[in-house]
Amino acid sequence: MPVKKIPVKAYVSLLGNYLQPYRKSMIGLASLLLVMIVLQLVNPQIIRYFIDTAQNADSGKNLYIAAVFFIGVSLLQQILTVTATYIGENIGWKATNKLRGDVAEHCLKLDMSFHKTHTTGAVIERVDGDVNNLTTFFSSFIILLLSNMLLLAGILVLLFREGWLIGTVMTLFVLLAIYTVERIRRFTTPYTSKLRQISAEFFGFLGEHLEGTEDTRANGATGYVMRRFYYMLRNWFPVRIKAFYSWGAMWTSTLLIFGLGNTAAFGISAYAWRHGLITMGTVYMIFYYTELMVKPIENIRIQLQDLQKAEASIVRIRQLLETESAIKDEGMGRLPEGSLDVQLDRVVFGYEEESTALNEVSFSLREGEILGVLGRTGSGKTSLTRLLLRFYDQRSGSIRIGGEETRNVPVAELRQKVGLVTQNIELFQGTVRDNLTFYDESIADAQIVEVLNSLGLKGWLGSLPRGLDTELDSGGGGLSAGEAQLLSFARVFLSNPGLVILDEASSRLDPVTEQKIESAIGRLLQGRTCIIIAHRLATIQRADRILVLENGTVAEFAERQRLAADPQSRFSRMLEVGLEEVTV
Repeated sequence: MPVKKIPVKAYVSLLGNYLQPYRKSMIGLASLLLVMIVLQLVNPQIIRYFIDTAQNADSGKNLYIAAVFFIGVSLLQQILTVTATYIGENIGWKATNKLRGDVAEHCLKLDMSFHKTHTTGAVIERVDGDVNNLTTFFSSFIILLLSNMLLLAGILVLLFREGWLIGTVMTLFVLLAIYTVERIRRFTTPYTSKLRQISAEFFGFLGEHLEGTEDTRANGATGYVMRRFYYMLRNWFPVRIKAFYSWGAMWTSTLLIFGLGNTAAFGISAYAWRHGLITMGTVYMIFYYTELMVKPIENIRIQLQDLQKAEASIVRIRQLLETESAIKDEGMGRLPEGSLDVQLDRVVFGYEEESTALNEVSFSLREGEILGVLGRTGSGKTSLTRLLLRFYDQRSGSIRIGGEETRNVPVAELRQKVGLVTQNIELFQGTVRDNLTFYDESIADAQIVEVLNSLGLKGWLGSLPRGLDTELDSGGGGLSAGEAQLLSFARVFLSNPGLVILDEASSRLDPVTEQKIESAIGRLLQGRTCIIIAHRLATIQRADRILVLENGTVAEFAERQRLAADPQSRFSRMLEVGLEEVTV
């Protein structure tokens, strides 16, 4: 599985966009690392001085001074290391959190076709897993890489000062080590990329089935899910093994090269000392510098490994950020306040190119009118509501709301003025207030209480231990289906839309609860246009007009009273035989 080559400008752009706010911190980090390089180079010189001085009988005072100086340099180096680590991690997390927020926001803006083809788990793996891989890349990758290279260069310069032979041999050792590490890194990159891909697929599968665990258990599909679970683990395992072997090959090669470096340093030092070219302190210093080179070379290996992870993650994140929503703002039209009229003119729509869910659908609805939409399952009722909210765009034809073509109205503006209540209620873990207002602080508590009272939830609100500050469980745990549905009504009406769509919103309610909210809905619908996707006769008794869909086409559209009085109309036949028998 080849990894797409990333141009250098992609790295520069990513670093520039997300590290720009932290320029001062980056400069401070670079300064600390430079000081640390100097300290690491100074310490072996102190040790050499200590060893050579110790051979003199009257060197006690100088030895104490050297020891104190060595301890002071070591302590300062540790303090600077902790400080640099803190600054680097702080920069990394702030930058990656900003990137994570941008990726999550981009995903929320993508159209429904994207979310239908990408599981929740796969998206989470992109937003969290891939972004986490960039923490080191953002925090200090460039600075650490350069500082380690500077440290290596400084060591080699000091070794050349001791003799051209030791300097030349150690330079060849460093070049061989870096070349070998880079070659092995390129070999291991495909396995890392494939490992991330399988991980995304696995967590996507896991998230999907954990979300639907009730249906899985109720329908006896646990065995199938577990078989798929173990099948994916079996596919995952050999890829992990190959990735582990590739990592092991890099680690083993690094140890072998370091061993060769120590052997070369030992041989050259022994030769030079035997011929009186260097002192015993210099011998130790050479070994110290040779051991010290292990750290920057190992760090370079780790940084290149982090870069390898970053490469695969950057590719996937860029692909995600470059994915454009099929729903685009094509104009800056504004919808008027109050109730909105609706006109559809020969609208054609399908989820796939070869299928058609709505075909040449046309109707009009005046401001403040209520439309009842009827039809069998699969007739196109829900597809109609998705077009009105621009979850999808029609292939052809025109949809106008409030006199504006929906394509010319910004999506945020449109969805603020069009409210939707469905039979599937999404409640999240948070307070009652937050679930109803979606963190809109402009909605006063008094307004929330008024709407809840209008929907017959006064007693329920009063029973809550902390009122509007009471925490609700994710998914509405602890609430009855009727209470959850009523909260969804309250949520929509608090946004004060000019057009309200009720998509079989009362189908989960028992007849008593449904009757309980009928009067409240009538009052809340005043001054608003409404489209009701009907499942029961009671829900369309207030409708001014009736639209009957069949196989995605308009089978009937007229005033409700006129259709009810016409014995030849489909609506009249529905009233005679019972709506449920016709629409299910």
